[in-house]
Amino acid sequence: MKIRIISSREEINSIRPNEKAVHLAFRASNADFLNLLQKAPRLQMIQVPPSYMRTLSKSIEAFLDIQGVKLLKGDVWGHRKDIDEYFTIEDAIIREIRSLADSGAAIDNVAQKARISPQLVKYICEEATQAATL
Repeated sequence: MKIRIISSREEINSIRPNEKAVHLAFRASNADFLNLLQKAPRLQMIQVPPSYMRTLSKSIEAFLDIQGVKLLKGDVWGHRKDIDEYFTIEDAIIREIRSLADSGAAIDNVAQKARISPQLVKYICEEATQAATL
């Protein structure tokens, strides 16, 4: 799974239309979210840092929900944007997350082990469940 890191509103214009997951590393306005959805209509997930999540308007949260875009709270630990514009979660880690979740492990424990946010772990598990039911 690749998550595109967007560090500024100017970078929204360079995003590819087929992006499915992004992490906003800047305090985005409602207009930035709308612009992001116009540039990447296939977007399924947006992750924002916890401190930014508290400042989001309820209207943009509702709009994203209506559009079917999951809004997650979390950080990308240890990622250096100057090296790669994507934060990659390897397939082996995703399989391990799903395996631990299937065995009943607590989401927080799985998140600590994988070094990703608990909401992202939950999202990965939900994606696996949805894919299995299709």
